[in-house]
Amino acid sequence: MTSTLQPATTTEAVKRPGRWLALSVLVLAVLLVAVDATVLGLATPYISEDLKPSGTQLLWIGDVYSFVIAGLLVSMGSLGDRIGRKRILLVGATAFGAISVLNAYATTPELMILARALLGVAGATLMPATLALIRNLFHDPRERSLAVGIWGATASAGTAIGPIAGGFLLEHFWWGSVFLINLPVMAVLVLVGIRTLPESRNPNPGPWDLTSVVLSLVGVIGVVYAVKEAATHGFEWPVLAAGALGATALAWFVRRQLTLPTPLLDMRLFRNRGFSAAVLADLLTILGLSGLVFFLSQYLQLVQGRRPFEAGLAELPAAVGAVAAGLVAGRVARRFSVRAVVAGGLAAVGLALAALTLIDRSTGYPLLGTALLVVGVGAGFSFTVTADVILSSVPKEQAGAASAVSETAYELGAALGIAILGTIVTGVYRGFTAPAGTPAGAHESLGGAVEAAAGMPTDAGQELLASARDAFVNGLSIASAVGAIVLLTTALAAWFMLRDQRLDSRQ
Repeated sequence: MTSTLQPATTTEAVKRPGRWLALSVLVLAVLLVAVDATVLGLATPYISEDLKPSGTQLLWIGDVYSFVIAGLLVSMGSLGDRIGRKRILLVGATAFGAISVLNAYATTPELMILARALLGVAGATLMPATLALIRNLFHDPRERSLAVGIWGATASAGTAIGPIAGGFLLEHFWWGSVFLINLPVMAVLVLVGIRTLPESRNPNPGPWDLTSVVLSLVGVIGVVYAVKEAATHGFEWPVLAAGALGATALAWFVRRQLTLPTPLLDMRLFRNRGFSAAVLADLLTILGLSGLVFFLSQYLQLVQGRRPFEAGLAELPAAVGAVAAGLVAGRVARRFSVRAVVAGGLAAVGLALAALTLIDRSTGYPLLGTALLVVGVGAGFSFTVTADVILSSVPKEQAGAASAVSETAYELGAALGIAILGTIVTGVYRGFTAPAGTPAGAHESLGGAVEAAAGMPTDAGQELLASARDAFVNGLSIASAVGAIVLLTTALAAWFMLRDQRLDSRQ
């Protein structure tokens, strides 16, 4: 590919002192977000039992964070380019910790949804800033590949630490404690980051266009909301109106960016085939994975009867595989090719999801553990290399906006995946046949069925649980099949779209 980097003029420009210590602070921010995302799935059965959300509210609790963060990432990435990436990272981390307390002490489903939405606002400041600062800290392409690999490996490690730490807390404390573990991480990040992180910004950023900010937010949320509601309730007129509003706002956003002298997002970035292919691959990969990830903790706990801590340990192979693959992904991509690593990784994930269509209530751990390990390795290779491609495709002055596009694809894919695949699971689940006298709430969620069974006569309760669990597993199997199709199709597209793509091996 054609690099947009300018040759370094000094050794210091290539080998910035203290860059690895600064990286350690950046990965704490990644850890903060990854842990928060994973503990929510583990705590979902407890939140469902305590707050008694409807099925739709439960999906909103799961995906409103992604809705908001997806709508604001580009705006916050661009804001960081303007006011300083260090500044926005530290402010965002402080807010993230404070709002985590609100999540922990939410007393109603509505308050929990609001708290998750506010957390999305804070979270939108973190991920683009971390990648943009990596782009400005590491000018040497090989060092940058390793730094991105460590960044991705930390996110994967967070997916392991979250369930294990969360499982321990859920067995000893109330569910809100899983959100409070953000506070010590945030405190270390802010205190150390003030001293070690260099400030960086675009020297000629132009004004921050608030109209574009609003259009981006309305457009993304409108479209994703319409997809979610259409999948759940069909194409009713409010759903169509929301989708039309979102599509119109996005079209207006794109047109405005093409006419502004200093746009919020430079649409010319998408002319780079490698950049566009990497963004598309990230979006579709997360879409295919996220619904499975969201419901897997419920399967392990509510179907197979594992304790929270045991369920967290059961998900560990995915994180281990992703960490190992992320650390060597850049080297492997240079040894072979970008498209071989990305397409191969995605195909491996697709095949693992296909294997999960065979699960039932009594599926043994060897199949689950192997599938999760393959998912982790494939995703680790793919996400690390696509992040490297995205960062190396743009000038460092636009690193924040480019990183935000990458993260928007990730979060948008997560929101759509939970909406579409989650709706499949929920739709199949709701159709199960229940014994007479079953409370209506049992059809809203598997957690509701478990709670309802506890208050019924023994035989009727056991019949309800068996029927509900079978329906949940059937839904999960269908969602896995859809995810497998999405991943295998994305692998094929990546093979063609990333042809001739190379990671730079020189400055």
